[in-house]
Amino acid sequence: MNPPTLERDRDWGIARSCGGLPGINDMPTWLETAVRLVIAISVFIAAGLITAPTSEAQEAPQTQADSYTRYELLAPGSSSFRIVYDVSATTSGARYYYNSIREGAEEKVHSVTDLHTGEALEWEVVDGAHARAHGHPRAGEEGRYIKVTLARPVPEGGQGRLRIDKTYRDPESYFLDGPDIVFSRSLGIRRNGVVLPLGYELVGCSYPCQVAMEDDGRLRASFMSPGPGAIPFEVRGRLLPAKEAKPSAFEGSPTMPPRGASGAAPQSTAARVGWTFPERAFQDRDITYFLQQPETHSFRLFHDYTESRPGVDRYLNVVRAGSKASDPSATNLDTGTELEVETLRGEEIEARGIDISGSITEETEVVVIWFEPVPEGQSVRLRIWETYTDPSRYVLGDDELVWDRYFGRPRNTVVLPEGWYLTANSIPGVIDLADDGRLRIRYVNPRPDQIRVFIRAKRRR
Repeated sequence: MNPPTLERDRDWGIARSCGGLPGINDMPTWLETAVRLVIAISVFIAAGLITAPTSEAQEAPQTQADSYTRYELLAPGSSSFRIVYDVSATTSGARYYYNSIREGAEEKVHSVTDLHTGEALEWEVVDGAHARAHGHPRAGEEGRYIKVTLARPVPEGGQGRLRIDKTYRDPESYFLDGPDIVFSRSLGIRRNGVVLPLGYELVGCSYPCQVAMEDDGRLRASFMSPGPGAIPFEVRGRLLPAKEAKPSAFEGSPTMPPRGASGAAPQSTAARVGWTFPERAFQDRDITYFLQQPETHSFRLFHDYTESRPGVDRYLNVVRAGSKASDPSATNLDTGTELEVETLRGEEIEARGIDISGSITEETEVVVIWFEPVPEGQSVRLRIWETYTDPSRYVLGDDELVWDRYFGRPRNTVVLPEGWYLTANSIPGVIDLADDGRLRIRYVNPRPDQIRVFIRAKRRR
């Protein structure tokens, strides 16, 4: 006899629960009723007609992207430092984001802000058990977390961007060592900046870093880590002579640097006198190239970009000379909304009043992404998809794939076509396998310049 189907098994169970079960008529009435009810409910659950409630602990693990941390060292001897932490929650549907509190630190949370709207978000400090039961299944049971209620559930394929402003007191991380102040901490976030108190010079930095003076006179050391693991980072500062030192350590409101400010050198000298440069670690542009088979000379790419200039309502992508762009699309990652996209060429660009900050010829091509003007104090995060064809930079030569292209952005990723293995890579990068098994190379350029990436690969036989 064949086993009963789910439907037959359900019907059989209901019939048995309505009477005729062996010995059930000998039970007290109340017990008989209870037994019948339990049997009926069990069968309905097995049939999928009744669904047990889903615990938040069964949600997908918390994921995030584009993290940047700014540490502002407060008065020497205080063991305290201000932390401004920008992060994007990326788990689709997530309603909360959990920021772990470092063990041994005494925290004071000043504010949590939604970076899309600039509005304050609700937060509370919870223990690990609460975090595990309410949306962060991998939270450490002994840990403590800042639980942030997001302004909106994270859209499918989108992000929930937020900024946490807090102060830690942590004598293990910030202390005095003779004449020096020392900030020594294992940093797992890949992009970081450390700002010295006012009146202190930088006398030591354990990891290659950019150094710049902020508008208020404080010095900042910032860096980008190319690898996935935490690095031991140490910064040393020393009080400047009294004539140069400022009266006290800065403890005002934190300010985040502009993303792209730069200056020009005077024309009378080759030295870039007065030149300023952006903090590379704070720049949050991220590009991923998915190489198609090399015979096509084509690659699909997406470009993530944050626009925060008030009133701006468009993003312009001027296609490189010799390349062709096709299949453009764009999404507002904050809301998941698809955006209007159009491709303009030659005279069409001038007719629409588009300023590309350069000359326009018949061959000039620009992809325009339109969105609502950015309000004061707000920002929008865009993801732009395009397919490029570039027979001068992506070719097949002597049965080898050759990719030879400049990258100007700080973070770029190249994914090889299916069926190809790497044989040469000129610029150091982190190599791993993507989810679909294709080889992936991640490049981090902490310098404010371009890198020329050269890749060769062979087809697996």
